[in-house]
Amino acid sequence: MTQPRPRRLLAVDPGSRRVGIAVSDELGMFAFARPALPGGDTVKVADSIATIVAAEQIDEVVVGMPISLSGADTAQTTSVRAFVAELRRRLTVPVSVWDERLSSVQAGRSVKGADRRKSGELDSAAAAIVLQAVLESRRPGTGS
Repeated sequence: MTQPRPRRLLAVDPGSRRVGIAVSDELGMFAFARPALPGGDTVKVADSIATIVAAEQIDEVVVGMPISLSGADTAQTTSVRAFVAELRRRLTVPVSVWDERLSSVQAGRSVKGADRRKSGELDSAAAAIVLQAVLESRRPGTGS
C-alpha cells in the first residue's frame, strides 16, 4: 500500500507593490521563499498564483492576513480580504488565512541588504515565515 502524498502548501504575503511567495517542500516540513510577484493588479496576481498552484501541485494556499498588534483590522485588511475572495473564486484548492503579525519584522531581521525591499526578497521571506508557522502548527503532536 502506498502512502498518501504529503500536502504541499503555498503561502502568499500580499502587498500593493510586491506579493511574497513561499512553497513547502514535498514532505510538508519546510518553507522556501520563491521570487516575489509584482503587486497591484489583483487579477494578474491571482492568475500567477493559479499557475504556481498547478505547476507545483499545491494542495492549499495560505494568505497572510495583516492584523494590528491589538488584533484589530488594519487599513490593508479590507484589500487582502478582497484578494482572498478573488483567489477562492479562481482556485480549486482551499484558500485559508493566517495572522501575519510581525512576520515582516522577522523577515527584516533575517534578510539583509539595501535592495531587499525593492527586489521582493523581504516579501517572500515574510511569506516563508508565515508558511513555516503554519507547517509547525499542523505537525502531529502540536495540538492542532
